[in-house]
Amino acid sequence: MMRAWIHRGSLGLCLGLGLLPGMARAGWTVTDDDTVYEIDTDLIQRLAAETIVDQVELPSAGEWREFWTLVEQALQADSLEDLAALSGLAQKAVSYLQAMPSAQPVQAWLRQRQDYFDMARQATLLYPGPAPARLSAPPPGSGSGPRALLVPPRPPAVSVPGPVMQKRLAYLRSRESWARKLRGRFKPDEAAVLMPVLKTAFEAEGVPAAWVWLAEVESGLNARARSPVGAAGLFQLMPATAEQYGLRLKPQDERLLPEKSARAAARCLKALHGQFGCWPLALAAYNAGAGRVARALKKNGADSFDRIADQLPLETQMYVPRVLATVALREQVDPAALPPPRAAAEQGRPLAASRSP
Repeated sequence: MMRAWIHRGSLGLCLGLGLLPGMARAGWTVTDDDTVYEIDTDLIQRLAAETIVDQVELPSAGEWREFWTLVEQALQADSLEDLAALSGLAQKAVSYLQAMPSAQPVQAWLRQRQDYFDMARQATLLYPGPAPARLSAPPPGSGSGPRALLVPPRPPAVSVPGPVMQKRLAYLRSRESWARKLRGRFKPDEAAVLMPVLKTAFEAEGVPAAWVWLAEVESGLNARARSPVGAAGLFQLMPATAEQYGLRLKPQDERLLPEKSARAAARCLKALHGQFGCWPLALAAYNAGAGRVARALKKNGADSFDRIADQLPLETQMYVPRVLATVALREQVDPAALPPPRAAAEQGRPLAASRSP
């Protein structure tokens, strides 16, 4: 097997990926020691047939920053077209990240979000508008090289008829749609080892063990997964949330330890269920923030996820049915029948008061 070797400083890699701000918030220590990145040329050739081994060009720092900004904005906004347009671009980014060993944590995070981009694109294809907006092709010769991750201009907004948009959103929020999307998907390889540990941790905190599959949605069961904005671990806990529920970030980041991160995630879910009274709202708050969910409920005089879904980011609108469908697939149970939390089986760190992000 032929191999190409690319020498870059680890600081340069982090700058290139645009990850330093989130890493700093997460308590990472970045050094400027030289690191050797080994790129499997067979893998590269599978990802892009036109790649020339000795002329591999990775995206520039500016391209990565633009890309991460676009991804974050699209997930938090309400533009279905923007989210759908990211499907192909995100796949390309995953390919680049897959070729860089040190980028595997953020690659694991992005791979799990690919389902949102794909489902949004599928909704626009199933229920087309008058003139679907798409990201335009980049101008010839732009970018830093033949494999540059170019972020094209944002497409002009289009007016989608109300009935069409309602059908699109109903599709994205449907647990049945997500069940079809996930049908036949194999369990992550790590499940055999991790699930007994995670389920024991959830049960010890009084949370039904089936909810541990939240970790598959968040990280693909990759304990090293990290987001560009600082979330980390199997359950993608932000630094403040991790500390709130008993984890330490230094000298070791305990979010990366399966059992401890599971205990913290279970405590968080338990507190959110106590605040909102049902699992769908607890899941929505886990993804979008308790403060945002509480404000939407108050504004609409509502008491269910379905009645406030329009007020939440598109990611959250898909996140809740995706988690429900994942639990149903992996455990062969109806998540709606899962009981509320009970008293913790073990006495440990007292539950911190819920704090709205």
